[in-house]
Amino acid sequence: MVNFSKKGFTLIEVLIGISLTLIVFLGIFGAYQLALKVIIQTRNKVVATAIANGEIEKIRNLPYNSVGISNGFPGGNLLASSVIRQNSTDYTIERTVDYAVDAIDGIVFPDDDCPNDYKKVEIKVSWPGRFTGQVVLATDISPASLVEECSETGGILEVLVFDATGLMVPSPLIEIKDPLTEETIKSATPLSGKHYFSLTSLTPSSYKVIASKIGYSLERSFGEDEITIPEIPHPLVIEGKLTSISLSIDHQSSFDVITLSLWGSELFKDSFSDQSKISEISGLLAAAGEVTLVKIETEYQSSGYLISETITPANIISWDEISFSAEKPESTQILYQVFYLEGEAWQLISNQDLPGNQVGFEVSPISLKNLSVLNYPELRIKANFSTQDLTVTPTLFDWQASWKTSEPTIIPGASFNLKGEKIIGLDSQEQEVFKYSQGLISNASGSSVISDLEWDNYHFSTDPGASLDLIATDPEVQPISLAPGTNLPISLYMKAETSLLLTIEDNLTLEPIFAARAKLSNSELGYDAILSTNESGQAYFIPLTTATYNLEIQAPGYLTTTTQVFVSGDQIEIIRLEQIE
Repeated sequence: MVNFSKKGFTLIEVLIGISLTLIVFLGIFGAYQLALKVIIQTRNKVVATAIANGEIEKIRNLPYNSVGISNGFPGGNLLASSVIRQNSTDYTIERTVDYAVDAIDGIVFPDDDCPNDYKKVEIKVSWPGRFTGQVVLATDISPASLVEECSETGGILEVLVFDATGLMVPSPLIEIKDPLTEETIKSATPLSGKHYFSLTSLTPSSYKVIASKIGYSLERSFGEDEITIPEIPHPLVIEGKLTSISLSIDHQSSFDVITLSLWGSELFKDSFSDQSKISEISGLLAAAGEVTLVKIETEYQSSGYLISETITPANIISWDEISFSAEKPESTQILYQVFYLEGEAWQLISNQDLPGNQVGFEVSPISLKNLSVLNYPELRIKANFSTQDLTVTPTLFDWQASWKTSEPTIIPGASFNLKGEKIIGLDSQEQEVFKYSQGLISNASGSSVISDLEWDNYHFSTDPGASLDLIATDPEVQPISLAPGTNLPISLYMKAETSLLLTIEDNLTLEPIFAARAKLSNSELGYDAILSTNESGQAYFIPLTTATYNLEIQAPGYLTTTTQVFVSGDQIEIIRLEQIE
């Protein structure tokens, strides 16, 4: 008997082998990539360093008066930038020259009649490609004698640029402009955050100074023609003297503002597609969107009742109303009553608190606005069916209860003011002129992103007598401190004497209708506004004047509905749309 033995690799063994092989080769490839980067970077750095050293040596051999930037500051024979190609790589050379005011000569300002003590030269060589980099070298070029030092004419303007913490800002853009023509006389981007400008002028002159940087705030000096008493006046530069000015900039920040009301609206609703929202039912059949009396063979029962599940609102401020839709043939009736929990038993609310409740209500809606939420924190609705003609039954299609909640509602297009505490000076009445003070409006989603702000303490407000009042903010305490480089979310809670919160629903399912177009108008008041409903089917009109308004609702796939609504106080309205058949 021959015994054949077959051996091979399973799929799992093959996959494990491939994975191990892949791990090994990826490690080798990664090491190769790293080695390649080190080699290229080292080669480029060596070449760039040699180029920078060569530039430094050339500059050291130039006459002192020639050490400067051609058509720049200070004037001289050097190009601001150039490109040299070596080893198939383009190296960009950037040259900057700056004056240094130093006590190295033993004389300090203001006693130094020649404040331009020496020149600082910086050479930056950079290269492009996959592995970019740069080399920066610097040197000092001193005049050969006091005569050569003093041959540099003009006044010296020292510009220092600090951040919010008092540290020097690296590489700010400093611009010196003619205050009348706005012509840029000189500009520089020093690495140290400060700069010396030699300004030659036959007569004493003042200059507009601007400090800025991409992603940073901006600060500048002001003239008396702009503001009566500037906080930072244009500096006056005098021949042979040093004038100093300090400016502060830092990363820009922003507020992410949302405008909200102090209340919202929520609903309990049941369209009777099933019995999940029913706590008790007797003599009735609830299914497929209808509640009817039970039919036995050819006749309906004479009566029955239905009780909703317990309605327990969260964060309730006040009850609003109960509404329902039903069909009642002649000789039939449905009476609605409202119950509350007392101890462990559900009791009928008295007529004293809810007039008509003992007998029952027949007409929708039932107002619950006078019910105390402390005495009645939760409710149940009961419907009592009856018929005198056993061949017909009343039909209940849906019911719902609404209430006001402390959950806020977004207010679209709300106006508010934002003001910082930093000032740029005083006006002719010696009133403070603030650096930032703007009137703003939230968008259709109730939001407003306020960007390009500098660090400061800010105040939010509304105009006195405005139809919308600012009631509270989150964070709660004003002023609100905005740190550099931050985005701070802000909630503004606002209130008006009169408003209308609409909820648009499908007539059959009671589901909210998104993006329905709601137009509210009153020609006598000159009011005409259009809003779209949100995901909850809601549109909030605020502020309004107590009056009767025309309301038109449109939504794709639904019949247009036109009605009138009287608005007084904080009004809630529920509008149902019928689908186009």
